[in-house]
Amino acid sequence: MFRTPLNLFRALSVAEAITWALLIAALIARAATGNALVVTVAGGIHGFVFLSYGATAILVAMNQRWGVWPAAVAIASAVIPFATIPSELWLHRSRRLEGAWRLEETSDPRDHTWYDRWMRWFLRRPWALGILILIAIVALFTVLLIVGPPGGSK
Repeated sequence: MFRTPLNLFRALSVAEAITWALLIAALIARAATGNALVVTVAGGIHGFVFLSYGATAILVAMNQRWGVWPAAVAIASAVIPFATIPSELWLHRSRRLEGAWRLEETSDPRDHTWYDRWMRWFLRRPWALGILILIAIVALFTVLLIVGPPGGSK
């Protein structure tokens, strides 16, 4: 399913937009009913997918060797509701999502950096990459839950 950077990035872009819709619907439901639990559940789901999208954007940016601008646009698009979809379309149309995962070293001098070696090692072992990303997301998610929502809880 995620055999190319395009497939993975597109899936997370859509998932991130869907969870924005879920969170917005939960905020409306809370305003209408006073039930804060819906925002807690939807916010948790959105937060997890938001962090997953960010990790995916970083991984794809490294694999595709994007510059700072495309990587920043991809990551920042998660902050604006539904902006991951136009961001993904722009990256696709500008051919920044073309190609396969860089699993093998080439004659390109950029393939000889320490982070490219590590990235290739993890890309050849998707289970290890998935576990690493999951651990990082869970750790960051836990820290953010401890810190609490912006502006404090109401």
